[in-house]
Amino acid sequence: MDLSYIINELGEEREQYFNAMSPPIMQTSNFAFRKVDDLTAAFADEMGGYLYSRGLNPTVDILRKKLAALDGAEDCLVLNSGAAAIFAAVFANVMAGDHIVSVRKPYTWAERLFSVVLPRFNVETTYVDGGSVEEYAEAIRPDTRLIYLESPNSWNYAIQDLAGIAKLAKSRGIITIVDNSYCTPLYQRPIELGIDLSIQSATKYIGGHSDTVAGVISGSAAMIRKIFDSEYLTIGSGIQPFNAWLLIRGLRTLPMRLKQVSETTRLVLAYLKQHPKVESCLFPLDPGFPDYELAKKQMSGACGLLTFIYRTDQREEIIRFCEALRHIFMAVSWGGHESLIIPKCAGIKPEHFRQEKKDHRMLRLYVGQESADYLIADLDQAFLSASGG
Repeated sequence: MDLSYIINELGEEREQYFNAMSPPIMQTSNFAFRKVDDLTAAFADEMGGYLYSRGLNPTVDILRKKLAALDGAEDCLVLNSGAAAIFAAVFANVMAGDHIVSVRKPYTWAERLFSVVLPRFNVETTYVDGGSVEEYAEAIRPDTRLIYLESPNSWNYAIQDLAGIAKLAKSRGIITIVDNSYCTPLYQRPIELGIDLSIQSATKYIGGHSDTVAGVISGSAAMIRKIFDSEYLTIGSGIQPFNAWLLIRGLRTLPMRLKQVSETTRLVLAYLKQHPKVESCLFPLDPGFPDYELAKKQMSGACGLLTFIYRTDQREEIIRFCEALRHIFMAVSWGGHESLIIPKCAGIKPEHFRQEKKDHRMLRLYVGQESADYLIADLDQAFLSASGG
């Protein structure tokens, strides 16, 4: 299906709403019925029609069709955060006594789910570095039900062989889930590589304007139906119509935004790699990246998130650098119009900071929609200010 068709036309039956170019926001909690039999049928199958917006809503459905098509999936669900998408996708596919194999150090709230919530239900998780398919094969047990991946992750961009792991999992009857937030479906298509469920934080590039929060689960119609009938309806975390409309608006410019961000990131990366205060950089599609060949094989782009190691033996210098930035904001998340930075040491107590540990000196930079010259000038003056120049 053509990308332009998906973004501009798919799901938009304009003759049903006065031929308006922008779809309406169906800001309604419920839907009326004239016949009792129709109401009875809606009770029996909430995914078969419109009953209550906790389940289906017309504005949300337009978005669902577009996002599923972008992922190359049969169907998808949109929830009110990426964390909710992770929770629903995982919970729908495990039972008490099951075992999960997860890549080590996944997104914070995925790790919280595996390490804090699921053990209360006798679901155990084994973490692996994930650098080879063999690691997963060795970690699988007779009770393994799920393999959870995040490729790339959002700090050191560790990636996993999605096709290889999917093949292994299918041979053992194990479900695979991958967090594809870093790449979006435009730059990586896990479903086509054999992954069962692809999830992403639509807060990031799909929204693109830092004004809404959402999460997506894409997969087969049967797997999406299973999640809809259980976790999705039960926890009531479906996205609201207005936020769905914002995401539809964000999709209109997604390809051009990713193209702009990718081009600017390359220029900023080149600047950082030659700066004397930068020890090294991490970016999946940089030839110096440890898994560059695998990244190049399964990713067609890498967007705007990179990490650099500050060359210093002082935590205070990193702090001075971040606080000296004038146009790059210090904040979590990424994918919006504005460039952002976050130092790893912000989550480390000062007395625990060790300059010999590279990860303590990591700074994650998101390159937004600003020009490369604008961002490089800001980085330059911050480096100078932090070093006392």
